[in-house]
Amino acid sequence: MAHQEIIIAGFGGQGILSAGRLLAYAGMLENKNVSWLPSYGPEMRGGTANCNVIISDDTIGSPILNSATVLVAMNGPSLDKFEGIVEEGGIIITDSSLVPRRPSKEGVDVYEIPATQMATDMGNHTYACIILLGKLVEKTGIISKENFEQALKKVLPQKKHYMIPEEMKAFEMGMKY
Repeated sequence: MAHQEIIIAGFGGQGILSAGRLLAYAGMLENKNVSWLPSYGPEMRGGTANCNVIISDDTIGSPILNSATVLVAMNGPSLDKFEGIVEEGGIIITDSSLVPRRPSKEGVDVYEIPATQMATDMGNHTYACIILLGKLVEKTGIISKENFEQALKKVLPQKKHYMIPEEMKAFEMGMKY
């Protein structure tokens, strides 16, 4: 049975909510039950943003998470806020370019990836979230790389489709890191 309860969190403007939509859409393409619940402060860009994504073979009871199997933290405050609700045996993935400390939670797998630096080196800092999603998918197997690419084609506006090959390169970098 595949079931992942994922929190993606960081600053507004980092692509947090879009990343969650991409995961949820890819989950739908795999005929799984999905839930995507965005949450952001009134200041949006620069403020905090997070979303809960549930991808499951089973019926989803509630979109609100009291615990998570995976946390993707793109800044220090997000790690501070959500680290404690990651279940034992879960996964914490951080953007080590922006998260100043290693997660201290026991009993979880931790992956620290300098995603913002890697994305900046690629020429587009917005790929940082995609790099981290690559690691999430590689570690959980919750969706396929092919369906992630299909989700990009569906979720991104047509005028941004030229970016998909680079986004897939970023995704694969995250998988391999």
